[in-house]
Amino acid sequence: MNQQHAALHRAAHAAVDAGAAWLAGEGAGDRWTRVRFKPSGEEVTAADVEVERRITEVLADRTPGIPVIGEETAETAEGSLPARCWLLDPIDGTMNFTRGAPGYALSLAYMEEGSPLLGVLHAPALGRRWSTAAAAASTTTRLSNGAQALSRAVVGLTGTGRGNPKAARLIGHLYDEAYRIRMQGAMSLDLVGVAEGWLDACVCLGPKPWDVAAGTALVRERGGAVLGAAGRVFTPDSPLLVAGAPRLARDLIAVWESVVV
Repeated sequence: MNQQHAALHRAAHAAVDAGAAWLAGEGAGDRWTRVRFKPSGEEVTAADVEVERRITEVLADRTPGIPVIGEETAETAEGSLPARCWLLDPIDGTMNFTRGAPGYALSLAYMEEGSPLLGVLHAPALGRRWSTAAAAASTTTRLSNGAQALSRAVVGLTGTGRGNPKAARLIGHLYDEAYRIRMQGAMSLDLVGVAEGWLDACVCLGPKPWDVAAGTALVRERGGAVLGAAGRVFTPDSPLLVAGAPRLARDLIAVWESVVV
């Protein structure tokens, strides 16, 4: 890791520390966890907004030339990203967070030319943090030891909200073809699951860039494939993301493409 990327990692960890510390203290109160709904129908809380503000404040201080694109303040998820930027989901899995379930995470990635070069993910309720730098320092990884055939694969699935008939049919196909399906409700943690070996692969439908950027960096660093539509390398404008060992990821793309509505 060169000095510039080492400094970016330090900035990312400091920023996530600030957001996580606030969330573990004042942010746990009822005032902050009350649910409202975005025009898209997604849940959001005051805690999402405040965590984003605090993380952004640290990044603005430490990396003033790099804009922060956060879920709660970005005008749109479509279109081109800046050549360099931070991508932030302050609480991925807000629905889990508001219900007291542990499956949520703070997700932060640094992007260049549309590709995530580093990622930090922190799951407060699990007491765990994952970082691309830590993965690089590890001498072992379980990613390559996972199932290679879909019939033996445990597959994570997110983005299956109502009103999507193709998603409903995909679930049926996966029940027929995969060994098991897991629906945890947080794209970032599904990608962590692939990187750590809890999942053999994951399928994320309708991912927004901040949902998956940090997890994508982690999976790729550990040798996994992260693919988008038509089996191409995933880019932020893809309507789906599939991650896992290369053969398994391609097989899952084929299942998706075979689904007829």
